[in-house]
Amino acid sequence: MSQKNHRPDWTPGDAGAEFTTQVKAGVAGGHDGMSRQTDNATSAPTIPRRRRLTVEEYVQGVLEGKRNVLAQAITLVESNAPAHLEIAQEVLRQLLPYTGNSIRIGITGVPGVGKSTFIEALGMFLCEQGHRVAVLAVDPSSTVTRGSILGDKTRMEQLSRDLRAFIRPSPSSGTLGGVTRKSRETMLICEAFGFDVILVETVGVGQSETTVRSMVDFFLLLMLTGAGDELQGIKKGIMELADALLINKADGENKLRAQAAKTDYNRALHYLAPATEGWRTRAYTCSALTDEGIDEIWKVIEEFRRQTTASGFFEKRRQRQVLDWVYTMVEEHLRQSFFAHRGVKDIRAEVEHAVVEGHIPPTVAAQELIKKYEESSGD
Repeated sequence: MSQKNHRPDWTPGDAGAEFTTQVKAGVAGGHDGMSRQTDNATSAPTIPRRRRLTVEEYVQGVLEGKRNVLAQAITLVESNAPAHLEIAQEVLRQLLPYTGNSIRIGITGVPGVGKSTFIEALGMFLCEQGHRVAVLAVDPSSTVTRGSILGDKTRMEQLSRDLRAFIRPSPSSGTLGGVTRKSRETMLICEAFGFDVILVETVGVGQSETTVRSMVDFFLLLMLTGAGDELQGIKKGIMELADALLINKADGENKLRAQAAKTDYNRALHYLAPATEGWRTRAYTCSALTDEGIDEIWKVIEEFRRQTTASGFFEKRRQRQVLDWVYTMVEEHLRQSFFAHRGVKDIRAEVEHAVVEGHIPPTVAAQELIKKYEESSGD
Protein backbone atom coordinates (compact mmCIF):
# COMPACT_ATOMS: atom_id res chain seq x y z
CA MET A 1 0.00 0.00 0.00
CA SER A 2 1.37 3.39 -0.97
CA GLN A 3 2.64 5.69 1.73
CA LYS A 4 0.41 8.60 2.71
CA ASN A 5 1.40 11.94 4.15
CA HIS A 6 1.43 12.18 7.92
CA ARG A 7 -1.28 14.18 9.66
CA PRO A 8 -0.99 16.20 12.90
CA ASP A 9 -1.06 14.14 16.08
CA TRP A 10 -4.54 13.38 17.40
CA THR A 11 -5.39 12.60 20.98
CA PRO A 12 -8.77 12.20 22.65
CA GLY A 13 -8.03 15.24 24.78
CA ASP A 14 -7.99 17.44 21.71
CA ALA A 15 -11.65 16.76 21.16
CA GLY A 16 -12.96 16.65 24.69
CA ALA A 17 -14.67 20.01 24.60
CA GLU A 18 -16.38 19.25 21.29
CA PHE A 19 -17.57 15.84 22.47
CA THR A 20 -19.66 17.05 25.38
CA THR A 21 -23.38 17.18 24.78
CA GLN A 22 -24.61 20.64 23.89
CA VAL A 23 -28.11 22.01 23.53
CA LYS A 24 -28.40 23.83 20.24
CA ALA A 25 -30.79 26.68 19.75
CA GLY A 26 -33.94 25.84 17.80
CA VAL A 27 -35.64 27.73 15.01
CA ALA A 28 -36.37 31.30 15.98
CA GLY A 29 -40.11 31.97 15.92
CA GLY A 30 -43.19 29.89 16.52
CA HIS A 31 -43.53 26.14 16.53
CA ASP A 32 -44.17 26.15 12.78
CA GLY A 33 -41.02 28.13 12.03
CA MET A 34 -42.91 31.30 11.05
CA SER A 35 -41.93 34.67 12.45
CA ARG A 36 -43.43 35.18 15.88
CA GLN A 37 -45.61 38.26 16.28
CA THR A 38 -45.76 39.79 19.73
CA ASP A 39 -47.44 42.77 21.30
CA ASN A 40 -44.51 43.31 23.65
CA ALA A 41 -42.24 46.23 22.91
CA THR A 42 -39.16 44.10 23.45
CA SER A 43 -39.21 40.82 21.56
CA ALA A 44 -36.68 38.04 22.01
CA PRO A 45 -33.46 38.65 20.06
CA THR A 46 -32.96 36.68 16.85
CA ILE A 47 -30.53 33.81 17.31
CA PRO A 48 -27.80 34.10 14.66
CA ARG A 49 -27.19 31.17 12.36
CA ARG A 50 -23.97 29.21 12.68
CA ARG A 51 -21.35 30.65 10.35
CA ARG A 52 -20.61 28.42 7.38
CA LEU A 53 -17.06 27.10 7.51
CA THR A 54 -14.58 27.68 4.70
CA VAL A 55 -12.85 24.82 2.90
CA GLU A 56 -9.66 25.55 4.84
CA GLU A 57 -11.54 25.48 8.16
CA TYR A 58 -13.12 22.13 7.32
CA VAL A 59 -9.78 20.62 6.34
CA GLN A 60 -7.83 22.04 9.28
CA GLY A 61 -10.54 21.13 11.76
CA VAL A 62 -10.62 17.51 10.61
CA LEU A 63 -6.82 17.18 10.66
CA GLU A 64 -6.65 18.73 14.12
CA GLY A 65 -9.13 16.21 15.53
CA LYS A 66 -12.06 18.55 16.19
CA ARG A 67 -15.11 16.34 16.49
CA ASN A 68 -17.63 19.10 15.84
CA VAL A 69 -15.90 19.91 12.54
CA LEU A 70 -15.80 16.19 11.70
CA ALA A 71 -19.58 15.98 12.10
CA GLN A 72 -20.10 19.11 10.02
CA ALA A 73 -17.81 17.83 7.28
CA ILE A 74 -19.73 14.56 7.07
CA THR A 75 -23.01 16.46 6.93
CA LEU A 76 -21.54 18.53 4.10
CA VAL A 77 -20.64 15.52 1.94
CA GLU A 78 -23.99 13.87 2.69
CA SER A 79 -25.88 16.92 1.46
CA ASN A 80 -27.55 16.70 -1.94
CA ALA A 81 -27.72 20.49 -2.27
CA PRO A 82 -25.85 21.60 -5.43
CA ALA A 83 -24.34 24.53 -3.50
CA HIS A 84 -22.60 22.10 -1.13
CA LEU A 85 -21.23 19.72 -3.77
CA GLU A 86 -18.34 21.88 -4.97
CA ILE A 87 -17.22 22.74 -1.43
CA ALA A 88 -17.49 19.11 -0.31
CA GLN A 89 -15.40 17.84 -3.21
CA GLU A 90 -12.68 20.43 -2.58
CA VAL A 91 -12.58 19.44 1.09
CA LEU A 92 -12.21 15.79 0.06
CA ARG A 93 -9.51 16.63 -2.47
CA GLN A 94 -7.41 18.35 0.18
CA LEU A 95 -7.96 15.51 2.68
CA LEU A 96 -7.07 12.70 0.24
CA PRO A 97 -3.32 12.66 1.13
CA TYR A 98 -4.29 11.81 4.71
CA THR A 99 -6.62 8.91 3.87
CA GLY A 100 -6.14 5.20 3.28
CA ASN A 101 -4.42 4.34 6.56
CA SER A 102 -7.23 2.25 8.03
CA ILE A 103 -8.66 -1.24 7.76
CA ARG A 104 -12.21 -1.02 6.38
CA ILE A 105 -14.53 -3.74 7.66
CA GLY A 106 -18.05 -4.38 6.42
CA ILE A 107 -20.39 -6.12 8.87
CA THR A 108 -23.74 -7.53 7.86
CA GLY A 109 -26.29 -10.11 8.96
CA VAL A 110 -30.00 -10.61 9.31
CA PRO A 111 -31.94 -8.43 11.77
CA GLY A 112 -31.67 -9.88 15.26
CA VAL A 113 -28.25 -11.43 14.74
CA GLY A 114 -26.76 -8.90 17.15
CA LYS A 115 -24.82 -6.61 14.81
CA SER A 116 -24.92 -3.55 17.08
CA THR A 117 -24.01 -5.55 20.19
CA PHE A 118 -21.14 -7.20 18.36
CA ILE A 119 -19.86 -3.90 16.94
CA GLU A 120 -19.90 -2.32 20.37
CA ALA A 121 -17.99 -5.29 21.85
CA LEU A 122 -15.45 -5.23 19.01
CA GLY A 123 -15.18 -1.44 19.13
CA MET A 124 -14.51 -1.36 22.88
CA PHE A 125 -11.93 -4.14 22.50
CA LEU A 126 -10.14 -2.20 19.76
CA CYS A 127 -10.19 1.05 21.73
CA GLU A 128 -8.59 -0.73 24.67
CA GLN A 129 -5.92 -2.00 22.26
CA GLY A 130 -5.06 1.58 21.29
CA HIS A 131 -7.08 1.84 18.08
CA ARG A 132 -9.41 4.64 17.02
CA VAL A 133 -12.70 3.30 15.71
CA ALA A 134 -15.29 4.91 13.45
CA VAL A 135 -18.63 3.18 13.05
CA LEU A 136 -20.76 4.03 10.03
CA ALA A 137 -24.11 2.52 10.99
CA VAL A 138 -26.73 2.61 8.28
CA ASP A 139 -30.38 2.43 9.38
CA PRO A 140 -33.18 1.32 7.05
CA SER A 141 -35.32 4.15 5.70
CA SER A 142 -39.07 3.87 5.58
CA THR A 143 -40.38 3.47 2.04
CA VAL A 144 -43.41 5.50 3.10
CA THR A 145 -42.03 8.43 5.11
CA ARG A 146 -38.34 8.16 4.04
CA GLY A 147 -37.51 8.50 7.74
CA SER A 148 -35.14 6.44 9.90
CA ILE A 149 -34.91 5.82 13.62
CA LEU A 150 -31.10 6.19 13.70
CA GLY A 151 -30.90 4.44 17.06
CA ASP A 152 -27.38 3.01 16.86
CA LYS A 153 -25.96 5.51 19.35
CA THR A 154 -28.59 4.33 21.81
CA ARG A 155 -27.81 0.66 21.17
CA MET A 156 -24.05 1.30 21.43
CA GLU A 157 -24.27 3.44 24.55
CA GLN A 158 -20.87 2.51 25.99
CA LEU A 159 -18.98 2.90 22.71
CA SER A 160 -20.67 6.19 21.91
CA ARG A 161 -19.24 7.69 25.12
CA ASP A 162 -15.66 6.65 24.33
CA LEU A 163 -13.60 9.52 22.90
CA ARG A 164 -11.52 7.02 20.91
CA ALA A 165 -14.61 6.07 18.92
CA PHE A 166 -17.08 7.86 16.68
CA ILE A 167 -20.51 6.59 15.63
CA ARG A 168 -22.27 8.10 12.66
CA PRO A 169 -25.78 6.76 12.02
CA SER A 170 -27.10 7.49 8.54
CA PRO A 171 -30.36 6.65 6.75
CA SER A 172 -30.11 4.13 3.93
CA SER A 173 -32.43 6.30 1.82
CA GLY A 174 -33.53 3.22 -0.06
CA THR A 175 -30.04 2.42 -1.33
CA LEU A 176 -29.66 -1.25 -2.21
CA GLY A 177 -27.88 -3.09 0.57
CA GLY A 178 -28.50 -0.29 3.03
CA VAL A 179 -25.36 1.72 2.28
CA THR A 180 -25.82 5.41 1.60
CA ARG A 181 -24.41 6.95 -1.56
CA LYS A 182 -22.04 9.11 0.47
CA SER A 183 -20.63 6.37 2.72
CA ARG A 184 -17.36 6.23 0.79
CA GLU A 185 -16.74 9.95 1.27
CA THR A 186 -17.59 9.64 4.95
CA MET A 187 -14.97 6.89 5.29
CA LEU A 188 -12.32 9.15 3.75
CA ILE A 189 -13.09 11.97 6.17
CA CYS A 190 -12.93 9.59 9.14
CA GLU A 191 -9.56 8.29 7.94
CA ALA A 192 -8.20 11.82 7.59
CA PHE A 193 -9.42 12.50 11.12
CA GLY A 194 -7.21 9.68 12.38
CA PHE A 195 -9.47 6.65 12.78
CA ASP A 196 -7.54 3.52 11.85
CA VAL A 197 -10.46 1.07 11.97
CA ILE A 198 -13.65 1.78 10.00
CA LEU A 199 -16.65 -0.46 10.72
CA VAL A 200 -19.53 -0.25 8.23
CA GLU A 201 -22.73 -1.81 9.54
CA THR A 202 -25.34 -2.56 6.89
CA VAL A 203 -29.07 -3.01 7.20
CA GLY A 204 -28.92 -6.72 6.42
CA VAL A 205 -32.49 -7.24 5.25
CA GLY A 206 -31.79 -9.69 2.46
CA GLN A 207 -30.97 -7.09 -0.19
CA SER A 208 -27.82 -7.26 -2.29
CA GLU A 209 -24.76 -6.52 -0.16
CA THR A 210 -22.51 -6.15 -3.22
CA THR A 211 -22.27 -2.42 -2.49
CA VAL A 212 -20.65 -3.19 0.85
CA ARG A 213 -18.13 -5.54 -0.70
CA SER A 214 -17.13 -2.81 -3.17
CA MET A 215 -16.09 -0.36 -0.44
CA VAL A 216 -14.42 -2.40 2.30
CA ASP A 217 -11.29 -4.51 2.68
CA PHE A 218 -12.76 -7.27 4.85
CA PHE A 219 -16.37 -8.43 4.73
CA LEU A 220 -17.77 -10.14 7.83
CA LEU A 221 -21.06 -12.00 7.81
CA LEU A 222 -22.73 -12.57 11.19
CA MET A 223 -24.83 -15.70 11.50
CA LEU A 224 -27.31 -17.12 13.99
CA THR A 225 -27.66 -20.67 15.19
CA GLY A 226 -30.61 -22.42 16.73
CA ALA A 227 -33.00 -20.52 14.45
CA GLY A 228 -33.60 -23.30 11.94
CA ASP A 229 -31.60 -25.03 9.21
CA GLU A 230 -28.25 -23.21 9.27
CA LEU A 231 -27.18 -24.63 5.93
CA GLN A 232 -30.01 -22.79 4.19
CA GLY A 233 -27.73 -19.76 4.36
CA ILE A 234 -25.30 -21.48 2.00
CA LYS A 235 -27.80 -20.92 -0.82
CA LYS A 236 -27.47 -17.15 -0.52
CA GLY A 237 -25.02 -15.37 -2.80
CA ILE A 238 -23.87 -13.24 0.13
CA MET A 239 -21.91 -16.25 1.41
CA GLU A 240 -19.62 -15.95 -1.57
CA LEU A 241 -18.82 -12.33 -0.68
CA ALA A 242 -17.75 -12.97 2.91
CA ASP A 243 -14.14 -13.19 4.09
CA ALA A 244 -15.32 -14.74 7.37
CA LEU A 245 -18.51 -16.08 8.89
CA LEU A 246 -19.05 -15.36 12.54
CA ILE A 247 -21.71 -17.27 14.48
CA ASN A 248 -22.83 -14.88 17.21
CA LYS A 249 -24.61 -15.62 20.49
CA ALA A 250 -22.44 -18.68 21.13
CA ASP A 251 -23.09 -18.68 24.86
CA GLY A 252 -25.11 -20.60 27.43
CA GLU A 253 -27.15 -23.46 26.05
CA ASN A 254 -26.55 -22.17 22.52
CA LYS A 255 -22.79 -22.73 22.66
CA LEU A 256 -22.84 -26.37 21.59
CA ARG A 257 -25.23 -25.62 18.72
CA ALA A 258 -22.93 -22.81 17.58
CA GLN A 259 -19.95 -25.16 17.51
CA ALA A 260 -21.95 -27.67 15.46
CA ALA A 261 -23.05 -24.95 13.05
CA LYS A 262 -19.42 -23.81 12.71
CA THR A 263 -18.44 -27.32 11.60
CA ASP A 264 -21.30 -27.45 9.08
CA TYR A 265 -20.45 -24.05 7.62
CA ASN A 266 -16.75 -24.84 7.30
CA ARG A 267 -17.59 -28.05 5.49
CA ALA A 268 -19.85 -26.20 3.05
CA LEU A 269 -17.41 -23.27 2.58
CA HIS A 270 -14.83 -25.74 1.32
CA TYR A 271 -16.84 -25.99 -1.92
CA LEU A 272 -17.27 -22.23 -2.47
CA ALA A 273 -14.83 -20.01 -4.31
CA PRO A 274 -12.99 -17.64 -1.94
CA ALA A 275 -14.19 -14.05 -1.80
CA THR A 276 -10.60 -12.80 -1.74
CA GLU A 277 -7.76 -14.16 -3.84
CA GLY A 278 -5.33 -16.17 -1.71
CA TRP A 279 -7.60 -16.21 1.35
CA ARG A 280 -9.77 -19.04 2.60
CA THR A 281 -13.08 -18.08 4.18
CA ARG A 282 -13.79 -19.88 7.45
CA ALA A 283 -16.48 -19.86 10.12
CA TYR A 284 -15.90 -18.81 13.73
CA THR A 285 -17.99 -18.40 16.87
CA CYS A 286 -18.29 -15.59 19.38
CA SER A 287 -20.48 -14.11 22.07
CA ALA A 288 -20.85 -10.35 22.00
CA LEU A 289 -22.34 -10.53 25.51
CA THR A 290 -19.39 -12.31 27.16
CA ASP A 291 -16.73 -11.02 24.70
CA GLU A 292 -15.65 -14.60 24.03
CA GLY A 293 -14.20 -14.90 20.53
CA ILE A 294 -13.88 -11.14 19.95
CA ASP A 295 -10.08 -11.21 20.17
CA GLU A 296 -9.95 -14.24 17.88
CA ILE A 297 -11.91 -12.60 15.05
CA TRP A 298 -9.69 -9.52 15.29
CA LYS A 299 -6.62 -11.74 14.91
CA VAL A 300 -8.24 -13.21 11.80
CA ILE A 301 -8.73 -9.70 10.36
CA GLU A 302 -5.12 -8.77 11.16
CA GLU A 303 -3.85 -11.93 9.48
CA PHE A 304 -6.04 -11.17 6.47
CA ARG A 305 -4.49 -7.73 6.17
CA ARG A 306 -0.97 -9.11 6.55
CA GLN A 307 -1.44 -11.78 3.89
CA THR A 308 -3.21 -9.59 1.34
CA THR A 309 -0.75 -6.73 1.83
CA ALA A 310 2.19 -9.06 1.29
CA SER A 311 0.63 -10.46 -1.89
CA GLY A 312 -0.27 -7.00 -3.19
CA PHE A 313 -3.98 -7.85 -3.36
CA PHE A 314 -4.90 -5.38 -0.60
CA GLU A 315 -3.76 -2.37 -2.64
CA LYS A 316 -5.02 -3.91 -5.88
CA ARG A 317 -8.53 -4.28 -4.46
CA ARG A 318 -8.58 -0.68 -3.24
CA GLN A 319 -7.47 0.60 -6.65
CA ARG A 320 -10.25 -1.40 -8.32
CA GLN A 321 -12.77 -0.10 -5.79
CA VAL A 322 -11.86 3.51 -6.57
CA LEU A 323 -12.41 2.94 -10.28
CA ASP A 324 -15.70 1.15 -9.58
CA TRP A 325 -16.69 4.16 -7.50
CA VAL A 326 -16.05 6.49 -10.44
CA TYR A 327 -18.22 4.52 -12.83
CA THR A 328 -20.94 3.98 -10.27
CA MET A 329 -21.28 7.75 -9.99
CA VAL A 330 -21.26 8.06 -13.78
CA GLU A 331 -24.09 5.52 -14.02
CA GLU A 332 -26.00 7.33 -11.29
CA HIS A 333 -25.64 10.65 -13.10
CA LEU A 334 -26.78 9.16 -16.41
CA ARG A 335 -29.81 7.59 -14.74
CA GLN A 336 -30.82 10.90 -13.17
CA SER A 337 -30.20 12.73 -16.42
CA PHE A 338 -32.33 10.23 -18.35
CA PHE A 339 -35.40 10.44 -16.12
CA ALA A 340 -35.12 14.22 -15.77
CA HIS A 341 -34.90 14.68 -19.55
CA ARG A 342 -37.80 16.70 -20.98
CA GLY A 343 -38.19 14.50 -24.06
CA VAL A 344 -38.35 11.34 -21.95
CA LYS A 345 -40.85 12.94 -19.59
CA ASP A 346 -43.09 13.89 -22.54
CA ILE A 347 -43.54 10.33 -23.80
CA ARG A 348 -42.95 8.31 -20.62
CA ALA A 349 -46.59 8.06 -19.54
CA GLU A 350 -47.71 7.08 -23.06
CA VAL A 351 -45.00 4.42 -23.39
CA GLU A 352 -45.72 3.00 -19.94
CA HIS A 353 -49.42 2.76 -20.75
CA ALA A 354 -48.66 0.96 -24.01
CA VAL A 355 -46.51 -1.60 -22.17
CA VAL A 356 -49.04 -2.20 -19.40
CA GLU A 357 -51.85 -2.67 -21.94
CA GLY A 358 -49.73 -5.13 -23.91
CA HIS A 359 -49.55 -3.04 -27.09
CA ILE A 360 -45.74 -3.06 -27.26
CA PRO A 361 -43.10 -5.31 -25.67
CA PRO A 362 -40.81 -3.88 -22.96
CA THR A 363 -37.76 -3.98 -25.25
CA VAL A 364 -39.47 -1.75 -27.82
CA ALA A 365 -40.60 0.61 -25.05
CA ALA A 366 -37.03 0.92 -23.79
CA GLN A 367 -35.77 1.59 -27.31
CA GLU A 368 -38.32 4.36 -27.83
CA LEU A 369 -37.37 6.07 -24.57
CA ILE A 370 -33.64 5.82 -25.33
CA LYS A 371 -34.18 7.09 -28.88
CA LYS A 372 -36.08 10.11 -27.60
CA TYR A 373 -33.32 10.79 -25.06
CA GLU A 374 -30.56 10.58 -27.67
CA GLU A 375 -32.44 12.67 -30.24
CA SER A 376 -33.22 15.46 -27.82
CA SER A 377 -29.66 15.36 -26.49
CA GLY A 378 -28.32 15.98 -29.97
CA ASP A 379 -26.45 12.67 -29.99
